[in-house]
Amino acid sequence: MNYSMVMYIVGWILNFEAAFMLPSCLVAVIYQEKCGISFLITMAAALVIGIPLTVRKPKNKDFHSREGFASVALGWIVLSIVGAVPFVISGVIPNPVEALFEAVSGFTTTGSSVLTNVEVVPRCILFWRSFTHWIGGMGVLVFIMAILPLSGGKNINLMRAESPGPSVTKMTSKIKSTAKVLYQIYIVMTIIQIILLLTGKMPLFDALTITFGTAGTGGFGIKNDSLAGYSPYLQYVVTTFMILFGVNFNFYFLLLLKKPIEALKSEEVRWYFGIIAAAVLVIFLYIRSSYPTAEEAFRHSAFQVGSIITTTGYATTDFNLWAQVPRTILVMLMFVGACAGSTGGGIKVSRILILGKTIRKELNQLVHPTGVKKLQMDGRLISHEVLRAANVYMIIYILIFAFSVLLVGIDDFDLVTNFTAVATTLNNVGPGLEMVGPTGNFSAFSNGTTLVMIFDMLAGRLELFPLLLLFHPGAWKKF
Repeated sequence: MNYSMVMYIVGWILNFEAAFMLPSCLVAVIYQEKCGISFLITMAAALVIGIPLTVRKPKNKDFHSREGFASVALGWIVLSIVGAVPFVISGVIPNPVEALFEAVSGFTTTGSSVLTNVEVVPRCILFWRSFTHWIGGMGVLVFIMAILPLSGGKNINLMRAESPGPSVTKMTSKIKSTAKVLYQIYIVMTIIQIILLLTGKMPLFDALTITFGTAGTGGFGIKNDSLAGYSPYLQYVVTTFMILFGVNFNFYFLLLLKKPIEALKSEEVRWYFGIIAAAVLVIFLYIRSSYPTAEEAFRHSAFQVGSIITTTGYATTDFNLWAQVPRTILVMLMFVGACAGSTGGGIKVSRILILGKTIRKELNQLVHPTGVKKLQMDGRLISHEVLRAANVYMIIYILIFAFSVLLVGIDDFDLVTNFTAVATTLNNVGPGLEMVGPTGNFSAFSNGTTLVMIFDMLAGRLELFPLLLLFHPGAWKKF
């Protein structure tokens, strides 16, 4: 393990996090909120630690997979701990464990909250909560790579460790250029949504915070009813952009290169939209009689399907009151998740497709034992490494999920609450059902079970492996 490079990267994360808190300080000044001092104190502490770690670049620049995974895992842990400090200092969330839960939920774009009344929270804190979604959506290390030259071509190990999905490919010949392209697309889409929300007469503060949550597919609301109180136009805008931010960003890159045919070859994107359309149709048919008009029923169906499959977590209605079939579909969508290479969470559509193709291949092998068939996606062969990684991922995922449900059960809440609480945190969704439904929160859980869900949120956002590597003794051997 190249400790000097790992600490160098962690140092830059601290420096950038201090810079990320500046907009919240500005919000505090605009709204004359004294709790803005909590951000200044946190920024100073972060810089005191971060600057000495980055003053001198390490002589040993060797940077391999384990350094990439360790840097990402440690970086996100440090990012979350520092991000929780303003909650504690300001007194908004005095319990450090609950404050850490809120920060991790923000950065991992989960959107689950321990706050029972967000409308009394100072604006600067609300802004920080939502901004953490935007920071974590594309990945803080991807942002750093877009600005700083870290370790040459080998920094793809950082991107692979932080980016969601079974595999990561370069969009351009250089990783730094790829990171820039990703953030350019991300920023442009963010600006477009803000403009459209402002066009619908949404206040600027609301437009910024809701867009941050949409872009990062996070879901922290600034109203107790989430987005239920906004106009149908604004709800449609958010629905559209939640779904768009759940698409693999490589799809947009190909469109920018004027290669629409190649972009449309993506099986994952086609299945993603197909799943959304099917889910919206079935739920609409089930809830049609529960709303005054067909338009309203369709709007809520589309919004909740888009919110859950992209793991955003906003709500326009209390879907906890829907019939069993619509609720079951939403829970299933929590596990499916968005596309790889998007800002969404979940298992990912591409990984589901790979596992489905593997099952079909095994069944065909039983029928035709002598047949030889290679698995393909988008017209390309799926490598053995990708297949193996997908299979191992699912095994680890199931084990973590089952063990987490067992541990969360210690609080002795009902099974639906426990099951969906783990499902929504491990898949970075936000709301679950029953006690943790769209009108509920996570404040009733003990510190012990809260820590379990903090681990689940980090594990889900980092695709399990980077976080688990921290517990492997061999990863820390110095070379």
